[in-house]
Amino acid sequence: MTHDIHIVGGGLAGSEAAWQLAEAGFKVRLSEMRGSGESTAAHQTDGLAELVCSNSFRSDDAEANAVGLLHQEMRTLGSLILTQADAHRVPAGSALAVDRDGYSHGVTQALADHPNVTLVRERIDALPDGPAILATGPLTAPSLAAAIGDATGAEALAFFDALAPIVHRDSIDMDVAWFASRWDKGETKDYINCPMDKDQYLAFHAGLVEGEKTPFKEWEKDTPYFDGCMPIEVMAERGVDTLRYGPMKPVGLDNPKTGRWPYAVVQLRQDNALGTLWNIVGFQTKLKHAEQVRLFRTIPGLQNAEFARLGGLHRNTFIRSPELLDGTLRLKNRPNLRFAGQITGCEGYIESAAIGMLAGRFAAAELRGETLAPPPPETALGALLGHITGAAVAETYQPMNVNFGLFPPIEVRTKKADRKRMYTDRGRAALAGWISPPPPGQPVADRVSGEPASA
Repeated sequence: MTHDIHIVGGGLAGSEAAWQLAEAGFKVRLSEMRGSGESTAAHQTDGLAELVCSNSFRSDDAEANAVGLLHQEMRTLGSLILTQADAHRVPAGSALAVDRDGYSHGVTQALADHPNVTLVRERIDALPDGPAILATGPLTAPSLAAAIGDATGAEALAFFDALAPIVHRDSIDMDVAWFASRWDKGETKDYINCPMDKDQYLAFHAGLVEGEKTPFKEWEKDTPYFDGCMPIEVMAERGVDTLRYGPMKPVGLDNPKTGRWPYAVVQLRQDNALGTLWNIVGFQTKLKHAEQVRLFRTIPGLQNAEFARLGGLHRNTFIRSPELLDGTLRLKNRPNLRFAGQITGCEGYIESAAIGMLAGRFAAAELRGETLAPPPPETALGALLGHITGAAVAETYQPMNVNFGLFPPIEVRTKKADRKRMYTDRGRAALAGWISPPPPGQPVADRVSGEPASA
């Protein structure tokens, strides 16, 4: 099949971009090197949109949370990633977590079955000459990364990302651990909690700081970590109580065995639909594997833990997008090329998919001979795009999750909870206006329902 546009990379961004273009009626060639005998340092399968770190898309609360608002906006615009995430959801309280294998299979099948998509298992080493979207992610193959560097004339930036361990459910001692919600929020009890007293915590903290780590390669030594995915031992090095105010925070978690909060708590979240695998929340690490097994088995309730996957660390690469890309994600000096996903410097699964969605929609409009205005900055999509393409200081540009700090500020002085609701209400109204401007005289806010709309 001849194609109208070439998408390189079948991760979350490339998959979403391909879906948006295919649904718009354009023929897409989707190239993914996994499955062709090639792989990366982080992926374990050849499935499209594979989730290599957590299985969570984070909060699904669209009323008071920027990432939840982003979920809602993407659902409204017909996101494949959100459709499949909803179809393969597993219990995680207010978070949207998925059975990662079922989810990836669903994305792969949907694209493979689409009449406008040709999925090709191949490695691309050179930049395409025709219309294309590069969504190769943070682990872009060296040959293509070199070609991108030659085209941009700019040195790539990089940061480290890390994987949390996954534990077999039947190896967790539930005589010690108990079920509760994340920090006791909500009525569901979707997290397994492993309590620590003060002595246990201090010994564990010392073990993290002193434990043997995988050494850096020479070219990795000056690469910064991303704060949203900080290895737990690096957090531990920042202070003895850092973990107790972060991923091991015990607030609100009454231990039913004692009736009191533990000194610290380790939480695990369901990782697959069967409930047989659970990941240790916030425990991404660069500790050597043997050290992980030894140290993590000192956690009460995990003394007999069997690990389906141990933690790890890999280098992620991204371009200086505010300097190199225009407002519709085109490379300024080669406008036939768009970039999408983590290679642009957004951080997070859903953020990557969101930028893929926008790249696909911008490209579809261009192929129709039209111009699609970027979404308003009051929307989650627009705020995220604005960070990527319009950050004030390109030299200090760093990966960022979507958050209300990227939105135009709410000037009214009010309580924090009310302010968050004002952000989300304003964002929904702005998205509705972007999708379909209301008739003259009808305020946009009058027609906002949060239900999917035709785009």
